[in-house]
Amino acid sequence: MIVAFSVSPLGESDGVAEAVAKAVQVVRESGLPNETNAMFTLIEGEWDDVMAVVKRATEVVQAEAPRVSLVLKADIRPGHTGELTGKVDRLEQHLR
Repeated sequence: MIVAFSVSPLGESDGVAEAVAKAVQVVRESGLPNETNAMFTLIEGEWDDVMAVVKRATEVVQAEAPRVSLVLKADIRPGHTGELTGKVDRLEQHLR
């Protein structure tokens, strides 16, 4: 499965980068395939593994703020791996 998620503190200040960086660090330390862009962090793996990382990432942000926003989108496709890059590769083939 691939999960795209965004976790951010609410109610503390205008800057969220420090708290978000702590969440991204949790993802990177997980060892699961991942990437981060300006809007979301994507992570690929088995359901329980991915959701455990999302939970830990949310908890580190929660430690920084009284309120947290979590947005999550999942592509659940059993039996498929390597789709974090595979989907993009197939798209690029069509663009050539």
